[in-house]
Amino acid sequence: MTVESVLAIKPHLIIALVEDRPGVLNRIVSKWRQRDFNIESLAVGHSEVEGLSRMTFVVDANANAEQVVKQVDKLVDVVHIRDVSNEDIVAREMAIIKVKADKATRSQIIDIAEVFKAEVLDVGPETLILEVTGEAIKVESLVTLLADYEIVELVRTGKVAMVRGSEVSHEIPEDEQWDRAPGVHTW
Repeated sequence: MTVESVLAIKPHLIIALVEDRPGVLNRIVSKWRQRDFNIESLAVGHSEVEGLSRMTFVVDANANAEQVVKQVDKLVDVVHIRDVSNEDIVAREMAIIKVKADKATRSQIIDIAEVFKAEVLDVGPETLILEVTGEAIKVESLVTLLADYEIVELVRTGKVAMVRGSEVSHEIPEDEQWDRAPGVHTW
């Protein structure tokens, strides 16, 4: 790999609206894999429309990302896909962090959590579990500070995002019905 190709790789934020069916994720990920793109994070959940899920990918990609997005858009299970990397978006990440905390350090860790507006989910004799939500930099900063107290376990959602304002990521016409039969789009 040349220096130029490494420099050309950058994170792309991709949002896809897909049918909520088995195998959809595998088919989409296969397209990224075929181009040797690394998926940094992936978040999947139900959308506002029953039978459809929204996937948010952060993918390390080069200039060919647009081609892969077009290929993924052709998959029968994909209703719509969009690269929002260069758009005005609201993005958040969530982390749950289990950190060692004894009687001597518990109040210090809780004070740090309060600064980050993190919620204490569980208090045990030797650990605390915290939840933090926000920009990736906020999550990273809290993790960095808690490392001094020994992080026992960490789980992160990856980034989820929406386009700012009244525009929606994926327009679904109100007068159309979504037929949840496999592979059937009626709009």
